[in-house]
Parts: sequence; structure tokens; C-alpha cells
Amino acid sequence: MRQTFDETTDPSFGAKHLPLVRAAMARQGLDGFLVPHEDEHQNEYLPAANDRLAWVTGFTGSAGAGVVLKDRAAVFADGRYTVQVRAQVDAGQFEILDLVEGGVPAYLEKVPDGMVIGYDPRLHSPDALARLKRASARAGATLKPVDQNPVDVAWAEARPAQPTAPVVPHEDRYAGESSASKRARIGAAIAEAGAEACVLTAPSSIAWLFNVRGGDVIRSPLPLAQAIVAANGTAMLFLDPAKVTNALPGWLGDDVALMNPAELPQALEGMKGVRVLIDPAQSSAWYFDRLAMVGATVVKGMDPCALPRAAKNPVEIEGSRQAHIRDGAALARFLHWVDTVAQVELPDERQVVEALERFREETGALKDLSFDTIAGVGPNAALPHYKPVTRTIRRMETGSLLLVDGGGQYLDGTTDVTRTMAIGEPSADQRRMFTLVLKGHIAMATVRFPAGTTGHQLDALARLPMWMAGLDYDHGTGHGVGSYLGVHEGPQRIAKAVNSQPLLTGMILSNEPGYYREGHWGIRIETLQVVTPPEAIPGGERPMHGFEQLTFAPLDRPLIDVALLTADERAYVDAYHEKTLAKVGPLLDGVVLAWLERQCAPL
Repeated sequence: MRQTFDETTDPSFGAKHLPLVRAAMARQGLDGFLVPHEDEHQNEYLPAANDRLAWVTGFTGSAGAGVVLKDRAAVFADGRYTVQVRAQVDAGQFEILDLVEGGVPAYLEKVPDGMVIGYDPRLHSPDALARLKRASARAGATLKPVDQNPVDVAWAEARPAQPTAPVVPHEDRYAGESSASKRARIGAAIAEAGAEACVLTAPSSIAWLFNVRGGDVIRSPLPLAQAIVAANGTAMLFLDPAKVTNALPGWLGDDVALMNPAELPQALEGMKGVRVLIDPAQSSAWYFDRLAMVGATVVKGMDPCALPRAAKNPVEIEGSRQAHIRDGAALARFLHWVDTVAQVELPDERQVVEALERFREETGALKDLSFDTIAGVGPNAALPHYKPVTRTIRRMETGSLLLVDGGGQYLDGTTDVTRTMAIGEPSADQRRMFTLVLKGHIAMATVRFPAGTTGHQLDALARLPMWMAGLDYDHGTGHGVGSYLGVHEGPQRIAKAVNSQPLLTGMILSNEPGYYREGHWGIRIETLQVVTPPEAIPGGERPMHGFEQLTFAPLDRPLIDVALLTADERAYVDAYHEKTLAKVGPLLDGVVLAWLERQCAPL
């Protein structure tokens, strides 16, 4: 469980591995090859055996891509990984480019006319592949599917084995609904979509539908598997026999047939003439190609598990509440440590990360981190998703800010929280910026909105205080969060980018506006919140949704400029702190409880 700090990898990866990949490309008549970060399941976090991008380039971030041509290569990463990608990748072998601004499509538009660039259809969704094909066509190049991935061929015997973590039941007391009930609901949704069966490839959907959890993917309790679900609720679950525990067959019941993944192609061949629902944004192109080849009728549509999984039931919501209270006590102990011991000893970022994980482990309930902890001091905090990388680790220093973003995986819920703390006495400028971020955070926490509202429509509320000061931040305001599943969960989100998914009762999202002054310091405040059922407002005409706060951890009082808050905003902070003390205080004692009482006193 302990977070590792080997993110620097070996900067000579390119010099070692590129020739091997290019040789494998040449044997297939390819001028280039696409190396996405995603694996066969379109995962964000990968087992070592599937992290092809890391093996080729050395870059281990959770989002990225690579393109290997005969005479040059490029690696793409977004703003979260600016420091990490340059620390890990040999710039003499790879051009380092932005994943978002143009990304791989823009790169393909500039390749020489006539090039044949290979891709593994198991690693690209049809939606993503369509954009790449359009870009390459504009350059006069051709994208060609391959049966043998040149990276896998080059990796050969050195490639780690596929994970075989045991798949275990996730009890109904945590899930809130039996798998049989879920399968009946999903079967009805399949029929409503005009299909007779559905192919599921997203591990989170499979974990949710069958009420199981695994350990194949770091930071997310997911089993790597596939499933075919019929409209009558019966299913075939394709799972490596090494993962099958003694309790699993009985847990799944007679309506779920356990199958070996090697049997999946044959099962798809048996779907000739069957109307099959499959998600073009989630499942790889290989499935679409295979189904079309065998004569199935492909029905393109959203993964039918996505919305039921995102809209948590009452048991899952209560579990999340309890997980956050438990996690809040660990955070209180950590924040007390930052405010006392760390202010004197001035530890480095690695030690900060280890301290936070130690406090979470001491709950006795932590199953894993929900992602690698982000801890940035000074200029490193100005990188929104910086992680302590050996070459860039800094010590805390007086007059600076410490930004820490971390979370835990518990059987009853997944947490994700960011707090920013002053080291020593903060400047007036730091207090002003923190308070502007806080004002945006409060606006998002207290908003009321009608049914049908999307996160895209709410995003500006969190930015308005900063916009009025001529400021902004470049990341989204909120992402969906799973229930003992992925810390990043769609389809809901709050961001500038257009998202057509309305926010539904039970959806959990983060609320995390920020401000980042490059080369100096960064600020982010993040809590998780759940969409509440629509309720009437006195004097109003329509019922309105709102948000219930799930995260309870005190804000750094020295950074709050009370004069910049309105009376309502001050009342919100006082009420939030009052609830924090009431919920988390009973789990604390001694000096930490006394500290929390001071932190949660009215402004």
C-alpha cells in the first residue's frame, strides 16, 4: 500500500526500447505506431503489464500518449504532469508535447504523405480512433490495425505477467443492492436500447454490476475482466481462473457463467444475428470489428451501467458519509501535524506524503490510496497535479504554501480531499488568493439548481470570484467519484468543456477550484459532495437539487481573509467547521481534539 517514489524511472528507456519497437514495426511494414496510455480496458490506472507507454518512454503518468515513427518519436502529457514527464523522459529521444492542445491528432496531421502508421485496435475506442483517422487522412497517411502490437513483441519475455489478484464479493451491506437486482435493471435497459445483449469491458462497470472487487489495478479495486449480459439478466463473466476465489461462484449464482477470457472470441462469434449494445467511448475498436465480422448487429450506446453506477443509492451514500468521517479524523491528525511538528522540522514533500498515508493507515480500514498523493511546496504547488518526484522534491519553507491532495479507498467509500496550508505567516497576497478560491468553493457548495442542469452549466460559479479579479485556473472544477471504485468516474463532471450529462440525485462530485502562480505557489480547496434530491424552496416555483458536503476537514484559518467574505460566506464557513467538529471530533482526543476545536471556532 505504501506509495512509491520511483516515478523518475530510467531516462534511458527511449535509447534502450525505441530500437526494439522500430525493428518490430519494420517487420510489419509500418512507418509508425501509436502508443496510447490506455490498455485493453481503457483504464486510467494500469497494471505494470499493460503500461506500454511507460515501457517505451519512461513516463508513468495516468494520462498520456506516444507516437513512434521511423526517425523520430513524441510523448504527450497534460498540464498535470509537466514536471514529471520532463524528469522521466529522454528529451533527446522524444519530443515532449501537450496532450490537450492539439495532442496526437495535431501531430498526425503533420506526418509525411504516404506513411503507414499502425495501431492496436484493442487499445483505442472507436470514438478516439475516428479522430485519429481523420487527422492522419488530412496528412495523406494511413492508419493500419495490427494483430501483433510491436511494443508487446519488443517487450517479449521482459514483460511482467498479467495480474491475478483474487476477485472477492463486495457485500450488499456496502453495495446497497444485490447483483441479481442490478442485472435485472441492466437487462431491462439493454432491451429498452433495442438490443438483446450487451458487451461490457469497463472494469468499474463489471465490479459494480456483479458486486465484486479485485486488485488488478493500482489505486482502484478493479478486476480486469469482460462480460456479456443478456436482456434477461443472465450473464457470462470472462475472468482469469487464477482470480476466482472459492467464494466467488456461489456469490455470483447460477445465472452468471464464469468463463475463461480465452473463450471470449468464440462467445462473440456466437452472436451472429444478435443485436448487441456496446459503448463506442468505453470499449475498444477490436470488439466492434469482431462483432461486425461475425454478423452481429451493433447497437452503439452508453454503457448501461454508467448512470446507475454514478447515481449512488442510499446505502452507498451513507457509506461514503462514514468513510469521509473516518478519513476526516486521519486528515485532522495530519493537519495538526503540519501545523505543529512540520512547521518546526520543515520536512520535504516525500515525508509529507508518508505522514498523510501513515495517518490514513492508522484508521485500520484503509484498503489502498485512491491515487498517488500530491504534495507540493512553493513552486511545486503551482503545478496542479504535481507528485513528489525524486529530482524535484522540495522541503517546506517558511513563507510558502503547502498543497496536499490525497484520498483513500475504504470498503464503504472512496475519498479525495485537498487542503492548502501556510508555512509560517502567510502574506496578504496569499490570503487574498486563498479567499478568492474559497469564495468560489462556497458558491459551488451552496448552489441550488433545477433538474436537467449539467456540471458544465455550473462551472462558472466556482470561477466567478477569480474572473472578477482577472484570474482563472486551467483544470476542471469537479469530477465524479465512485463507491469503493475509481476516484475519477464519469459521465458527470463540472468543467468548462461541454458535458451533456445532467447531474442526478446521488452523484458524487469533487468541488475543487484553485489558483496557481507559476514559479511561486499554488492553492486548491477540494471537498466531495453528493447531489441531493430536488426540494421546494420557500417562495419558489420549482424544486431544486443541491449538494450535501461529504468531506469534513478544517480549512487553514490563517489563510482566510475574513474581510473579503460576505456575511453568508462567513456563515457557511462557520457552519462547515461546526459540522466538522461534530462529526470528526468524537474520533479524536487530547491535543489533536483541542487543536480541531480551535480550528473550528467561529470566524
